[in-house]
Amino acid sequence: MRRILVIACLTLVSCRGQDGEPSNNVEPEAPQSARAKLPGPARAADAAKRVRPDLERDLTAKDLHFGDPVYLRAFKEEKLLELWIQHRKSGKFVLFRSYPVAASSGKLGPKLAEGDLQVPEGFYFVPRDGMKPDSTFHLAFNIGYPNAYDRHHGRDGSFIMIHGNRVSIGCLAMTDSKIEEIYTLCDAALTNGQKYFRVHFFPFRMSDERLARTSDSEWHDFWSNLKEGYDYFEEKRVPPDVSVKNGRYVFE
Repeated sequence: MRRILVIACLTLVSCRGQDGEPSNNVEPEAPQSARAKLPGPARAADAAKRVRPDLERDLTAKDLHFGDPVYLRAFKEEKLLELWIQHRKSGKFVLFRSYPVAASSGKLGPKLAEGDLQVPEGFYFVPRDGMKPDSTFHLAFNIGYPNAYDRHHGRDGSFIMIHGNRVSIGCLAMTDSKIEEIYTLCDAALTNGQKYFRVHFFPFRMSDERLARTSDSEWHDFWSNLKEGYDYFEEKRVPPDVSVKNGRYVFE
C-alpha cells in the first residue's frame, strides 16, 4: 500500500489538509541530497546561484530585469501558473513564464474548510514573511489563505503553499526545478523593494464564453465576481488593488 502522505500535514512549510494519496498518483521527487539538507537561507541562495544566469538571459531578451516586481496568476482547470514581471518603462506587467502545475487536488470551486483538499480561488498576496525556504518540499511560499473575503464567508484553512516536488494536498506543486526559478524571482523582487507580490487563483481562464457555461453552478456569482478582477488585469496589464465590501471583492 502506498505511503499515506502525512508529511503534508506535519509542518508550517508544507500543505495542510487531511491525509490522502497525491492527486496524480506519482511518487515524490527524490531529495537532492546535499541541497535538501541545506538550511533555508542557504538553500534559497544555492538555488538562486544556479538559476539566475539563465533567468537574466531570458529576462533581457524580453527587456525585463531581475529583481523587478512580479505577479503570479494560476488557473486550476488549465493546470497552469503564470509569472509576470513589470516592465520598467511602460509600468505594465509582461508575461515571462508559464509553468505547468505538476500536482494539485480538489475540483473547481473555492476552498471552504480545513482538510477539504481544495485549492483556493481568489486574490491573495505574499509578503516577505510568507517565504518558506526551509520547506519540506524544497522551497515554498504561503499564499495567505484565508484572506479577508474568505474570513467574511466563514471559510477556514491554513498553510496553503506554492512549493516544489510533485505531490500536493490543497497546494500547487511545481517540481523542484521550476520552484527554484519561481522562488528566486519572487525573492529577488521582495529584496529589491516590492513589499508583497500578488497571487491570483482562478478556476479557469475567465472568458465570457467559459463563464457562461457555468450558469447553473452554485459558484457562478462568485466566479463572476472573480472575473471582474481578471478583466481588470486583462485590460490594464496591472494587477488591481483588491478590497472586500459587503461580502464581495472590489477592484481599484
